[in-house]
Amino acid sequence: MRDLLFIALYAALGAAAVGLAGLIALRALRRRSVAVSLAVLTAVAVGSMLAGTLSVAWAMLLNKHDLGVVTTVCAMAAVTATVTALLLARWVIGGHRALEQAARALGDAGDAAAVDTEFGDAPPGVRSVGYVEPATPMPAELASLSRQLADSSARLVASRERERALEASRRELVAWISHDLRSPLAGLRAMAEALEDGIALDPARYHRQIRGEVERLSGMVGDLFELSRIQAGSLTLAPTRMSVYDLVSDAIAGADALATERGVLLADDGVEQVPVEVDGKEMTRVLANLLVNAIHRTPADGTVAVGARQVADGVVLSVTDGCGGIPADDLPRVFDTGWRGTNARTPPGGAGLGLAIVRGIVEAHRGRAAVRNVPGGCRFEVTLPGAH
Repeated sequence: MRDLLFIALYAALGAAAVGLAGLIALRALRRRSVAVSLAVLTAVAVGSMLAGTLSVAWAMLLNKHDLGVVTTVCAMAAVTATVTALLLARWVIGGHRALEQAARALGDAGDAAAVDTEFGDAPPGVRSVGYVEPATPMPAELASLSRQLADSSARLVASRERERALEASRRELVAWISHDLRSPLAGLRAMAEALEDGIALDPARYHRQIRGEVERLSGMVGDLFELSRIQAGSLTLAPTRMSVYDLVSDAIAGADALATERGVLLADDGVEQVPVEVDGKEMTRVLANLLVNAIHRTPADGTVAVGARQVADGVVLSVTDGCGGIPADDLPRVFDTGWRGTNARTPPGGAGLGLAIVRGIVEAHRGRAAVRNVPGGCRFEVTLPGAH
């Protein structure tokens, strides 16, 4: 028992000396490559064993032959461990360089850069532009980092695509708004000059036309202001509990004059008296925009039907017109800012803001807006959460 204690003491002293030297070396080389750190760690492990063994051999006065055998075995173990550590370091460094190149490609090209962890294929849904294939499989930690990089790349690509689409929509909107403002402003200037020069044959008619144009411009400015509030996230709602029947009735009453002027019939498509918790002013604007849009798209002697029904996940308000349908390619763009379809479907002075405002207000109520074609026209549906 006493001999074992002496052996343990000598081995501990030798290992402690090598371990202390290894800590000093690791601290000095902490900013170097991981390969250097692994080599030092391997040297510490083998050196500790060798130092402990030699200390015990010296204390026990082993003969030269036995000491040579022990030293040779330790040397072979040191060589094997060092080679293994260097191979591991090369493996880790290879994965690190692949991830570094992928990250650099992501930052420079803006494309999805992914590193496959084993088979050399980019993850599904990620473009392979900037893809770097490692020579060997990577450790689990680097593989996880690679997957996260691929996911981030895909989200970045999708975000940039949305940004490009939004920027194109904004440029298109500015062009349309500029055109829509130019025409009425030119007319207002001409009528004002005619009244000023006293050459207007019917001043009262000019005054009525000026007032109508001013009201139309005021409506466009109001739509732009409402849309800017929605896109900025500053739309403040004051929800109250009310009946869908009252909401639809108020909207129909407000649109009745326009429908009568254009010879369009407003019909009841079944309005259930179910409660909802919404901002009455904003939802009235939603229904008014849908009704005005439907009335403008429906030919004279046509019908615009308004309905409301309760479903499992809330309440569905619907407005069905007689426009003849929307091309399938345009359906996904109907609620986009500035979308107005073909010229034949563009109302006078419309800026393509009404339906974008509809979607913004509905989504602010945690609802959704959709459109689909039906025989003879299309149906706009607004789904709202039910009242609790």
